[in-house]
Amino acid sequence: MATATTTESYTPKDNPSFILRDPKKHGELGQTSFEERPAPKVEGPRDVVVEVKKTGICGSDVHYLVHGRIGDFVVADCGSGGMCLGHESAGVVVATGSSVNHVKPGDRVALEPGFGCGVCSECKAGRYNLCEHMTFAATPPFAGGTLARYFKLPGDFVYPLPDNVTLEEGAMIEPLSVAVHSAVKVGDIRANENVLVFGCGPVGLLLIAVAKAMGARRIIAVDINPERLAFAKSYAATDTFVPPPPLPNEARYESAKRAAAELRRKLGIAERGLDGIDLVLEASGAQPCIDLGLHALKPAGRFVQVGMGRPEVQVPITLVIVKEITMKGSFRYGPGVYPLAIDLVRQKRINLKPLITHQYPFDKALEAFHATRAGKGEDGKGVIKAMIDGPA
Repeated sequence: MATATTTESYTPKDNPSFILRDPKKHGELGQTSFEERPAPKVEGPRDVVVEVKKTGICGSDVHYLVHGRIGDFVVADCGSGGMCLGHESAGVVVATGSSVNHVKPGDRVALEPGFGCGVCSECKAGRYNLCEHMTFAATPPFAGGTLARYFKLPGDFVYPLPDNVTLEEGAMIEPLSVAVHSAVKVGDIRANENVLVFGCGPVGLLLIAVAKAMGARRIIAVDINPERLAFAKSYAATDTFVPPPPLPNEARYESAKRAAAELRRKLGIAERGLDGIDLVLEASGAQPCIDLGLHALKPAGRFVQVGMGRPEVQVPITLVIVKEITMKGSFRYGPGVYPLAIDLVRQKRINLKPLITHQYPFDKALEAFHATRAGKGEDGKGVIKAMIDGPA
């Protein structure tokens, strides 16, 4: 049993933080700066303070930098102090409240960066990721983020890392958990199923890895970028497919129908039965991919929307009805997902290391954001996941 540590035995260092504010002029990138912020303290019995050592850059972080908002989450709502970026992190525990007994100072941990109120109907039903009072790192109106020396969170959302899992891999548990939640918890993936994954960015690649780890029979990666598809095939996909472009004046429905037919012809996919598509995991958010996925599914197939694209898309609802397709959205992650994600890495059923392509010191955080946005680093190599060290 770990010994609880109180505030008195925790002497924080400085707390440099990477802060984002709205741009000075419309159309410009947000303003970033390194600023000193008060170090968090243990104030309640369930609190844990972690010294952050590694933070991966997520597409949402870049979106806030470029657009200042994601839907109703607006950086300006954080006030004049701005918002600290970062939420994909791992680090070392430096202090715990009196009720925390599963971790102690010095333990290496992964941080689950979002925590619900614990008392609303969604939290009580085990769906805390849907809590209307959710506090989530680097998500307005909460101004805190993990691109700082310290981050405080409830002990329930801190997970010890096994000895064979690195801190870099620990930071990758956050995006892996998005994939685990989508494929396992929402998609109910089963062994020997055929899975179609749209989008070969970081989340799409992790969906492919989870499908393989859970025993999928075939995993077909779909993208329009040949380099991404080549990596997906070398990483975990069994097959790849580039959708054909629409013909001149071709209706959207007919284009998707034709693309699905070409997918079946090229890869030997059946319309139904053992060789049909059981599950679609859509990580691009693109209308053509959603259309193709619904056309490619076999009757009674399952469709999970993971990627966010335009706020509104059109769905061929008659197709959904007559094929009895189960269509669900997937948002972040919920109970039991982080432990499963960590264990898949511990068992070496998922290898996260090939996805970590670029490393940056803390004072080069903005360079890491620019490289992620461009898709290539200064070395000319494609960026899958850029990792930023904690402050020196």
